[in-house]
Amino acid sequence: MLSSQIIESVLSREQALGRVYVAFSGGVDSHVLLHLCAGTPALTGKITAVYVHHGLQAVAEAWPAHCQRIAEALAVEFVLLRVNATADSGQSPEEAARNARYTAFKGLLKAGDVLLVAQHREDQLETVLLQLFRGSGLAGLSGMPERMPFGEGKLLRPLLNIPKQAINEYAQAEQLHWVEDPSNQSSDFDRNFLRNQVLPLLKQRWPAVDKTVSRSAGLCAEAQTLVNGVAEQLFGSAFDQTDRTLIITKLNQQASIHQRLIIRQWFSRLGLKMPAQAAVERILSEVVGAKEQGDPVLLTQGYEFRRYRDKLYALPKMTIDASEPKTWPTSEGSIVLGNGQSLAWVEAKTGISLEWLQTAKVEVKFRNGGEKISLPGRTGRHTLKKLFQEAGITPWERTQMPLIYINGVLAAVGEHWISSQFYTDKSAVCVRLCWQR
Repeated sequence: MLSSQIIESVLSREQALGRVYVAFSGGVDSHVLLHLCAGTPALTGKITAVYVHHGLQAVAEAWPAHCQRIAEALAVEFVLLRVNATADSGQSPEEAARNARYTAFKGLLKAGDVLLVAQHREDQLETVLLQLFRGSGLAGLSGMPERMPFGEGKLLRPLLNIPKQAINEYAQAEQLHWVEDPSNQSSDFDRNFLRNQVLPLLKQRWPAVDKTVSRSAGLCAEAQTLVNGVAEQLFGSAFDQTDRTLIITKLNQQASIHQRLIIRQWFSRLGLKMPAQAAVERILSEVVGAKEQGDPVLLTQGYEFRRYRDKLYALPKMTIDASEPKTWPTSEGSIVLGNGQSLAWVEAKTGISLEWLQTAKVEVKFRNGGEKISLPGRTGRHTLKKLFQEAGITPWERTQMPLIYINGVLAAVGEHWISSQFYTDKSAVCVRLCWQR
């Protein structure tokens, strides 16, 4: 039978253990987990039960109060978090609820804290089968790990190798009272369809299927660890840390299978979800394989994948309304451009005289084409197009580059150049532009 020893065993590997948060939905699995934690003497005074209210079912309005009563009866703290679990376009309701829930949990954890969730061996079976049906590789077929970094702390699954039957038997023996989510009976969702329609048939034929599939998931996870080691070495040979790009000539030196590994490792480094095989192939064929003078763009996961010269870029999709100039009040030290971007004046030894700037009309504009500027220490006037090419500034940065006009005259180009007409090293206080993006 289950005992608090399983909690002690999982937590014994954690050094400098802080707060222990338990994801508590009120269902039987999380109630058993919370009950086990509350029965662990070493955790006295350290446990917080956390209920996340999604607001998706009218029947669920009574569940927070139920969970709070249970937490009080077990002498543990209780926290109620309300989230917006509305699904975005192309997102399943299950994914939207999970993402909202996990984002809320992450906001609680500090260094040393852990979040315990009650997923068990049958949950692992469902996860692996769903990944298999989606055509996943080793990473997906590895299922859920027992422990993983999570926010500033860690997420632990103490019951991951425990069968559902053992959890139910514990709940009955301890006379626990839990809520039943009626949505679990609907087979409209993929996981519920597996649980309600498919797994009962599989278990009739293979009673230990949850145990054997869990073992296979562990073997896939071991193999994935080896692959990750190889992928990291390959990735390091093509990755430019300074701008988080891939060097195309280095990438092209690798065999096709290694190129795909490098692309996936890049997604991981960027904090993106693992790409589908079709997305990887399109990046390699349509972007990497494009002619150098071309400007192909592939959009996935809200990022634009583009190439310029010998670099492959992954850029958050950015758009700034460049149709109208923006007046920059001289009393303001900064101005918001939109899309998370802003400009600010910062003090410098050389630049534009702050005293002179405060009496001028300052505007922020964007390129229309044909702009020219004179530069300190250089003769003549130079087109921005030529300056951008000399500096290796990418085509997409050029269209978003803020141009500062003072009294109707081009005075500065982003952080890169100041017109010789406005540049000085004689003023008591000089400023330069800082472009936050």
